Parts: sequence; C-alpha cells; structure tokens
Amino acid sequence: MSARDLKNGGDELEDTVPVAKVWPEVERAECLARGAALKWASCVFCRPEHLERLSQYRKRESQRTSSIHTRLKSMVQSYLEGVDWGLEQLREARFELREVSHTLKKAGLESSRNAEGVKSLERLREVSVSHRQLLAAVSNLPRLYSVRSMVSETERLVESRRLLEAHARLMDLERWQDDILWQLHGAAGTAGSALSAEDQELVAKYFSGVGQLVDALGKELWAVVSSALALARQNPTPFVSAVRIVEREEALDRALLEERGGTRGTSRPLPPGRPRCWRACFFQVLEEAVSARFRSVSYLHTRGPGLAGHLSALQHGIMADLATVRHLLEHCVPPHYRLTGAYLRASHRCLHAHLAQVSSWDLESGEIFAVLNWVLHIYNSPDMMGHPELVTEMEKVELGRLISTEGLEQLQNKYVQSVRKSVSEWMHKALQVELQDWQRDQEPDTDHEGFYQTSLPTIITQMLEENARVARMIGESLQDQMIQMGLYEMENLLNRFREALVEFGKEHRRDLSNNKNKFYFHYLLASISNCIILKKSTESLQKQQSSRSAGQFSRTPPNPLAALDRAVRRACCLVMDQLLLDLQPLLPGLLTRSWLVQGGPTPKLCRVLEHHLEMHGRVRPPCRQRLQEEAQWLTVVEYVRALMQKRLVCRSAEERRQLAQQMVQDDQQFREVLHGLEGEGSVPEVNPLSLLPVLAEFIRLKDPGMLTLEVSGLAAKYPDISEEHVSVLLDIRGDVSRDIRGAVLDLLEQSAPPLPAGYRPIFTDILVPPPTMAFCLPTAKCA
Repeated sequence: MSARDLKNGGDELEDTVPVAKVWPEVERAECLARGAALKWASCVFCRPEHLERLSQYRKRESQRTSSIHTRLKSMVQSYLEGVDWGLEQLREARFELREVSHTLKKAGLESSRNAEGVKSLERLREVSVSHRQLLAAVSNLPRLYSVRSMVSETERLVESRRLLEAHARLMDLERWQDDILWQLHGAAGTAGSALSAEDQELVAKYFSGVGQLVDALGKELWAVVSSALALARQNPTPFVSAVRIVEREEALDRALLEERGGTRGTSRPLPPGRPRCWRACFFQVLEEAVSARFRSVSYLHTRGPGLAGHLSALQHGIMADLATVRHLLEHCVPPHYRLTGAYLRASHRCLHAHLAQVSSWDLESGEIFAVLNWVLHIYNSPDMMGHPELVTEMEKVELGRLISTEGLEQLQNKYVQSVRKSVSEWMHKALQVELQDWQRDQEPDTDHEGFYQTSLPTIITQMLEENARVARMIGESLQDQMIQMGLYEMENLLNRFREALVEFGKEHRRDLSNNKNKFYFHYLLASISNCIILKKSTESLQKQQSSRSAGQFSRTPPNPLAALDRAVRRACCLVMDQLLLDLQPLLPGLLTRSWLVQGGPTPKLCRVLEHHLEMHGRVRPPCRQRLQEEAQWLTVVEYVRALMQKRLVCRSAEERRQLAQQMVQDDQQFREVLHGLEGEGSVPEVNPLSLLPVLAEFIRLKDPGMLTLEVSGLAAKYPDISEEHVSVLLDIRGDVSRDIRGAVLDLLEQSAPPLPAGYRPIFTDILVPPPTMAFCLPTAKCA
C-alpha cells in the first residue's frame, strides 16, 4: 500500500465528519478533531507493513461514527419531545391566567358596589359598642365596689401568714383586673382603636393595692423559703404552703404564656407583672440562704488554727443541712424539684466562692495545708460528698472542681514558698548552733557506733522528711515540689557549711599560738560524718520523688550531692592540713646524716600518723578510708619531698647502701602503721608506699651503667616523674658521671609516656628546689 492510498483513506475519513459552520466553536472543534485523527493515523501507520490493516481501521471507525450518529439523533429527538410538551403546558397556563383575570375584575366591581352599603351600618356599630361598655360596667360594679375591702382582707391574711388563703384572694383580684382590661381592650378594638393610656392608668390606679399585695406575699414567701431548714425541723407547714403557691404561680405563668402565644387565635396581652417566674426565684432564694453562712466570715475569725476549725464546722453544718434536705424538705416539694441536687449545687458554688476568698488571704503554711487537705481529701471523702447516700445524687449533678487547677497550683506554690521560708530560717539557726558547737571545749558527741556527730544532720534530716511526709498527705505533686525545695535548701546550706569550714580553718591557723580551738581536729571529723549522714538523707529524698517530676521544674535542678562532695573535700583538705601541721616539726630531720646514723624522727612521725589514723576511725565510711588514703599519700609525698631537698648526698657505696636500707626500714614502719588500709580493700591501683623501695633500690644500685634500665622502669611505673626529679636522685647517689647522666636524661626525655587513665600523680606535687650556683671569682678561665 502506497502513501497515495493513505491519503485517499484520510480524505474518506474526513468526509465522514459533519462540518458545521454555524458557530466558530464547532469549526474549532472540527479542526482539533482532524488534527487528532491525523496524529493518530501517523502514529498507527508509521511503517509500510502497517497499511495492510487500513481496511480494518476504516471499517471500525465507520461503525463507531454510525453509532455516534444514532445516539445523537436519539438524544435530539428526546429533547424535541420535551420542548413540545413544555410549550403545550405554557399554552394551557396562559388560558387559565386569562380566566382568573376576568374573575378578579368581577370581584372588584362587586366590592366597590358593597362599600357604599357598609357606610349605612356605622351608626349601628357605635350603638353596639356603647351597649357592650354599659353592660361591662353594670356586670363589674359589684366587683369594683368590693376591691378595696378585699385588698384589706388579703393584707391581713398575709400579715398573719395564712399564705394559701391570701394567695387565693390575690388570684381573684388579679383575675378581675385582667377581665376589666380585656373588656376595655375588646371594646377599643371593636371601635377600631387601641386601649387609651388614660383607661390603663385608671385601672392601674384603682387596682394599685394588688401590686403591693404581690410584693408583700412574695416577701413572706421568700422569708419562709430562706428559713426552710429551721422550719423543717419544727413545723414544715409554712414551707409546704409556700411551695404550693410557687407551683400555682408557675402554672398560671405557663397558661397565660400559652394563651397569649396564639394557641387560641387571640392577641390578649399579658397582665401586669407576668410572668413572675417564682420557681426560679425559689431556687435563687435557697442559694442565698446557703451562702448566708459564709458572708460574715473574715480572716480575723479564722486566723491560725481557727481556719481548720472553721472548715470542720462547715463540713458538719453542710452535712447536717443535707440530711435535713434529704429526709424532710425533699418530701415537701414535687419530685421534679430535685431539692437535694439543687442544695448540692448551691453549696458547691458558695464553697467555691468562699474558698477563693480564703485563698486570697495572706495564709501561713499550716492554714494552706488545712485548705488543701479539706479540698482534696475531706470534701470528696465518705464523710462528706462521697457519703453513700449522696453517691446517686452526685452522679446526676456535675459540680466541677471546688478550686480550679490554676488555683490549686497557686495554693501549692504558696505553701511551698511559706515552708521554704521556714526551712531556710531553721537551717540558718541550725548552722549557727553548729558553729557555736565548734567552739566548745569538749569533744563532739558520738553515736552508738562511736562515730563523731553533732545535732545538725539530725535537725536537717528530720525537718526535710517531716515536710515531705506532710506534703505526701496532700498529693504526689506537692510532695515532689517539697522535696525539690528541700534539695535546693540543702544545697544552699552545704555551700554555707563549706564556707564556714574554710573560715574555721583560717581562724584555727591564726590562733595556733593561743591554742584556742583545742578540739578543732575532732570537729572537722564530726563535720565529715555529718556530711555522710546528710548524703544518705538526700539520696532517700531523691528516691521518694516520682519519675515524672524530673521535667516539671523550669529552674536548674538542685545538686546537693555535688555540694556535699565539695564540703567533704574541703573538710578532708583541712584534716590533711592538720596532719601536715603536726608532721611539720619532724620533717626537717628526715634524710639527714643524723637520721642516717641514729634513725631520726621516723618513729615519732609514725606515732603522729598512727594517732591521726586512730582519729580517722571516728569518721563514717567511706570517708574514713578516704582520709586514710590521703594520709598515706601525704606521708609518702612529704617523705619524697624531703629526699628531693638533697640534705644527704652519698659519698661512697657504703653510704648509698645505708641510705637505701634506712629508707626500706622507714617504709616497713609506715606499712606497720598503715596495715589496716589493705584489709579494708581501699588501696589504690598505685600504692604510694611502693615508691620508697623503688627509690631505695635506685640508690642502692651498684653499677651506674644499669641506671638507664632502672630509670626506664621507674618512668614506666611513675610516668609523672620529671628530669629534675631524676637529676636529684642522680645527685644523691654521688657517683654518676656526666655521660651516664646525659644518657639517662635523654632516655627519660624520649620516652615521656602519657599519664594513664585513673593514675594519680605523685611527683607532680613535689617541687624540686632550684640548683644553687657555686660562687667563683670572675676569672678569664671561668668566663
């Protein structure tokens, strides 16, 4: 098949599409369709072998086109039938409208003719109106004459509290007044005018006593309702009468509203003062009676412990009133009153307002606790609103919160601030007492285990635990706040305590000659024991906190344990300073020639150390072990520092042997004093006592050529040793040549290993004295 055949097929396809040149849109649609068809054909017949199926495509498109034509013809036919039916309906409607128009014209003509006849009846209408007015006046004359006497009699009935009879007379008077107004209104309406203001004023003036009677009767009714609780226990008859009158008035209001609402096709106006809504007034007066018990209460009446008594009195009074309402008044009113629920709502609203007023007062912590405990626990307890007999009624009444969530948070915050002020004052006083105890001329007290202690930790611990226990009675949230506050105050106390320790140490150093603080050392140990007790108390308080309290506080969380650690460190430093002060007179005699010959002050030094270690036993663990470790470190450091002073320089191998032997003996004496440390399992990874035998072996070494290896091992075990320390040791030996010294120092400089993790330096705290320059004359050779 050639391209010419394809073109002929395209022309035939174009002939099948109807061309409509009526509207431009049709032409545009036809162009788009042609373009789409050509595009489709060019895609389908893109290869010569595809032209073989041209006849199949032509047949399929012809069938599709004929189907479309058929559907279009069917649709156009249905549209034409609808248009034909619509035109027929319009013709029928035009014919009917023409008939209605003729009929209306005839009716207008008849009405014009009848209007002339109505004018002749105007005189008859005036006579009829006048006749009805005279008839109404004659029929109402007996009532009008008896109005004043009936008003007086009703007043006497009201004054004597014969309320039902008074209300019956009052209803008659109101009915007469309403009938007269209605008759006058009807006569005016018949005459074609509204009731004049003069007529209304005349009727109101004549029945003026009726309005006063309504006010007097209402006043008596509300007086009875407000004293319903007292009347129920004595004589509930007046209350029952009042309820019956209220129900009568409510029924009248409802009937008049229905009648005036158009249910009977009339437009009769409401009588004056209607609707009265006395049932709503009944519950309003009941609520005012309930709130009357709260109005006279002031801060002066409930200050201090009186607030708890006032809340207790409220509880008993409300429960007694509820019992009266449930057992007596509930039977005097219709069931739909639900008087118990109404009294519950009224009491709850009044209590809500009253407690809001009480919360705004300047309350102390005990008063705030009484309010919180009453609101959160007593009010909803079985002794009050959770009473078994009130459960059913409480389920029907939605009372809401007695104090809002924001109000409770404010009360709790106020309580925490009040308690915090008291805690801060008590802690300050306890610290002052502690400082005074430090100046006593006697040892601190000891507990049953023999550890030193003072009254400070007992006071602080009992105070914080008692506050947490009391707060727990209110709720978990308040307990968390109270513990958080206690931890803040504990941290502040410990910071002041550490500052006091520092000042205590300074004062002791200033008065060393006067020996003013004889038991300075003992009270330092007691302070450390106190910190251990406070740490246990702090950890106990932290365990009592709930897990959700961690993110409740916007402030930085307290860290009393860190403050405790700082205070303990300071106290331990002061204890070590005292040990050093006691050792100081003996240290100059160490590692001298007299020490080498006679043994020197080492036994005295051991006795001082033993005394201190014995005193450390008065400190609670683990600080006892910590003090003993620090004493061990201090002894070794001071011993090595004395060695670094080069008070003894060996002149021969025999002196080096004697020096090393004496150092080993000193080490044995130190170990005998400190033997208990190993049994307690608190020996550090690097035992400082092991340094003395190493140094003794370094000095005893006979072959100086082996010093390089010895220094390498020494630097590996004690990486903080410096070239200055090694140089001093070489000087003490007295037999090291310049070459060996240079090789040893070069090796030490090249190795210089880093300090391992957890290693506690020894040589870093030991300063080497600067070398002294030998005096010489400025000769040319020296220059």
